[in-house]
Amino acid sequence: MRFSSFVSSVSVSALLLASSVLADDASDVIDLTSSNFKSVVDHEPLMLVEFFAPWCGHCKALAPHYEEAATSLKEKNVKLAKVNCVDEADLCQSHGVQGYPTLKVFRSGEATDYTGPRKTDGIISYMVKQSLPAVSDVTSSNLEEFKTADKIVAIAYVASPTDAPASEFSAAAEKHRDDYLFGLSTDADAFKAEGVTPPAIVLYRSFDDPKTPYPYPIKSTTVDELSSWLLDLSIPIIDEVNAENYATYSQSSKPLAYVFLDPSVAESKEETINSIKPIAAEYKSTLNFVWIDAVKFGDHAKALNLVEPKWPSFVVQDIGKQLKYPLDQTADLSAEAVKEHVAAFVEGRLQPQLKSQPIPDSQDEAVFTLVGKQFDEVVFDDSKDVFVEFYATWCGHCKRLKPTWDSLGERFEHVRDSLLIAKMEATENDLPASVPFRVAGFPTIKFKPAGSRDFIDYDGDRSLESLIAFVEENAKNPLVPKPAAAAQNETVEREIPGEEGAQHHDEL
Repeated sequence: MRFSSFVSSVSVSALLLASSVLADDASDVIDLTSSNFKSVVDHEPLMLVEFFAPWCGHCKALAPHYEEAATSLKEKNVKLAKVNCVDEADLCQSHGVQGYPTLKVFRSGEATDYTGPRKTDGIISYMVKQSLPAVSDVTSSNLEEFKTADKIVAIAYVASPTDAPASEFSAAAEKHRDDYLFGLSTDADAFKAEGVTPPAIVLYRSFDDPKTPYPYPIKSTTVDELSSWLLDLSIPIIDEVNAENYATYSQSSKPLAYVFLDPSVAESKEETINSIKPIAAEYKSTLNFVWIDAVKFGDHAKALNLVEPKWPSFVVQDIGKQLKYPLDQTADLSAEAVKEHVAAFVEGRLQPQLKSQPIPDSQDEAVFTLVGKQFDEVVFDDSKDVFVEFYATWCGHCKRLKPTWDSLGERFEHVRDSLLIAKMEATENDLPASVPFRVAGFPTIKFKPAGSRDFIDYDGDRSLESLIAFVEENAKNPLVPKPAAAAQNETVEREIPGEEGAQHHDEL
């Protein structure tokens, strides 16, 4: 229907306002306040509650998905509700809300954190799983419906609920009830319909191979073996990766192969994905393949050492070791080049590409500026004890530590030939494969004793006194006392008249 040109803007505004009111009235999301929260929530066997603030951008993005999920779940007698934390600050505080949106699952008034996705389908799937027992009874009458009730459904077929592997299957279901849907069948008609001989476990998926039997000895299977099998099959041959599903890939032990694409070029996108899919299928047991929106996640491409904004591009990341293996971007991406790159990676013929800042022309500061290109040469110098802070320029904790770390460098500058106080910008420099750890947070502080390749974590407080004590305790090289004049100057600078314990500090 099209409005006639003579309809006034006032009339249109009135119509829009009226439709908005109607839409609000039609919402299937329940509004909760301090006056009705307990009476509503405590009487529901299962309810999802969103604690939000109207000004919150993430809350606004969630809103349409939350509304759609509420409408769909209403049919399954699962209710969704929300609390406006601007109007109900005390109520939100009483439930430990520290950020927006915060979602909690309530069972007869008892709350647990919601850990599911924030898109419509994901919310529905998560809450459906919450509404069911960890393992549902499956018979021939509900078999077809249950097999397609979620993206990933596992059904154990056993002659009796006490037969193996029913107990291990139930334990796996409890462990993964938020991730997958589990059913158990003792119905002979269901066995016949599926063509299985008990005991058997079958995984049903809405992608790739829709039906996969458990291939290992079933009576002796364990929870860990089942969990590993489920995780492996829960990952498609190639799928889009985003904030909603990245955790699934990061939990896998497999390296991750990315195809960076511009999704606005639909024809090119589908052509590229289809050309890579056979390679992904061939190497499924070794790598996980994904495609990713290169426009939206351009910074992630740079972090993986794809330096040019040229799409499509390809890179393999060893997530565990944080090593990156980008395919040369100077040539156009082809399936043949990707296959050769993957084969070389799997066979160990590829060297990781390490990001590094330039080697400084001079090292004039008391703290040595370490870069990726020099890491092995400097840190694994057997003649030196090395104490390194791995930091990020944007990190507030690192900024607060900087003057203390500079003071630490000055404290030991006179023994720099045998003890090096260093810093490395970890977001701009990759660690080489020779390093036995990866940096997961900032600041990360490590000590490498002279003559060793082992690193000692520093977990103490970040005061200068504690850092000095840690160095003195762990250094292998003798710490020659500072010349008397320099020590006297340092004492004058650090002493605070009247400060309790100043004399003890001076002795350090």
